[in-house]
Amino acid sequence: MAETLDQRRDDAPLGAARHADEAQARQQGVPGAHGDQVIGRSVTINRSARELYAFWRDFQNLASFMENVERIDMIDAKQSHWVVKAPGGGRVEWRAVVTQESEGDFICWTSAPGADVPNSGRVDFRDAGPRGTVVSVTLTYDPPGGFIGRAIAKLFQREPAIQARRDLRRFKQLMETGEIATGARNRRQHQERDA
Repeated sequence: MAETLDQRRDDAPLGAARHADEAQARQQGVPGAHGDQVIGRSVTINRSARELYAFWRDFQNLASFMENVERIDMIDAKQSHWVVKAPGGGRVEWRAVVTQESEGDFICWTSAPGADVPNSGRVDFRDAGPRGTVVSVTLTYDPPGGFIGRAIAKLFQREPAIQARRDLRRFKQLMETGEIATGARNRRQHQERDA
């Protein structure tokens, strides 16, 4: 018996799943998932899944393309301490714990109790043949200040859904070209202009 399109597994990022019940079931695939906001973003990168996984798994590398991440300090192989810029010039911090992983395939994490922004998520690295790898990030989080906090974060362009899209685009640039394109002038350009 042929299966219909609706009977097939929806492999879209969690935030874009067609059926809420499937999204709910897939969220359970993120061990320790918590948070009332769910986002999902994907990008195809012309590199192997193993290469992308290895770069991402060294969490200190994430600050090189995640705009709002000030730093990530490794506590041990499974735990890290994150310091992230918040709207209005503040910062938030939390300890993240890797809850499940499969080398070259996926990494799941959750924030430890007491996090300024409780969050959990999963990043998947799926082979896309000659096109490279589809990197999908699914994130659940509780924004500080609820609806008002989410609105303020959006106003300052620091809302996780906006940042996830930008950060994945920057990750793609970094992994494919070795640098991240920016419209901002760097210090050298300012000095040349003023000379």
